[in-house]
Amino acid sequence: MNTAVALLRGGLQPDDVAAAVRRTGARAVSAHNLNPAFGWRALAAARSAGARAVLHLHNYRLVCAVGTCFNSDGDDCVRCRGRDTLPGVRLNCRGTGAEAAVYAASLALWQRRITEHADAIVVPSHFAVRRLRELRAPVDPARVHVVPHALREHASASRAGAGEHVLVAARLSAEKGIDLAVEACARAGLPLVVAGDGPQAAQLRAAGGARFAGRVSQAELAELRDRAALAMVPSRAAETFGLAAAEAMAAGVPVVATATGALPELVDPAGLAPPGDVDALAAAAKARFGDEVAGADGLRRIADLASPTAVAPRLRAIYG
Repeated sequence: MNTAVALLRGGLQPDDVAAAVRRTGARAVSAHNLNPAFGWRALAAARSAGARAVLHLHNYRLVCAVGTCFNSDGDDCVRCRGRDTLPGVRLNCRGTGAEAAVYAASLALWQRRITEHADAIVVPSHFAVRRLRELRAPVDPARVHVVPHALREHASASRAGAGEHVLVAARLSAEKGIDLAVEACARAGLPLVVAGDGPQAAQLRAAGGARFAGRVSQAELAELRDRAALAMVPSRAAETFGLAAAEAMAAGVPVVATATGALPELVDPAGLAPPGDVDALAAAAKARFGDEVAGADGLRRIADLASPTAVAPRLRAIYG
């Protein structure tokens, strides 16, 4: 109930945000994932207290109720555009009719207010900018800045040559394409380890074809990457960045991925396969498995794009 109220009101308890700004003397407020709890009122309160409001958009929830542009039919979807959010109700994207209706109404009501109260808007990729434009999100291009997610740790070299398996680290849901990875690795004759949990966990485990590590800690994930000869990102959805790919590249692990969303901004063309093309994914995986040159090239690419020294000056210019 509180979530529904927050969505329809445009956020709850904005005075707490203003009080925090005044108490700390903050010059800027960094806002992430405002919906459903905070809404536009949090940005307005921050600005009224004298802070600069910087809105980070990690997904498409200005317009899309689920934030991923991936619908219940299993398709990349841009049916909702601007204030026309009714397709999300017809497709029942939130799982229940009432919840879908609340999200649709709140997004139509407040999407413009959210962006109007942002002094700057940060997105992690050029693709995300194009997708927001396609969705007719009310985003002023003059206030949009493309800044990749910063990755603190980067390996000194690739160790892929000593790797043992293909690694997929993802939520186990339809848009992440885990079933594609299982089939591709089977065709390529490569051992696959899947780290993560989600709604498809039982179904995928029952089908077999991989070792499912389940939900793992950061330390456990780092260990799995250390033993990986390849990382695979077989997403069906239009990723706004591709954090799993970026983290693998920063660890010196070669990556193959589907050419969807922002992934082509991270992964070189030889490591990309058309979305849903299992044969192409299998061929790319077989060619790149244990390839230390590809791992080293990816490490350099991601360091140039997303190391702290690359990202910090861009954020400093935005926050002022």
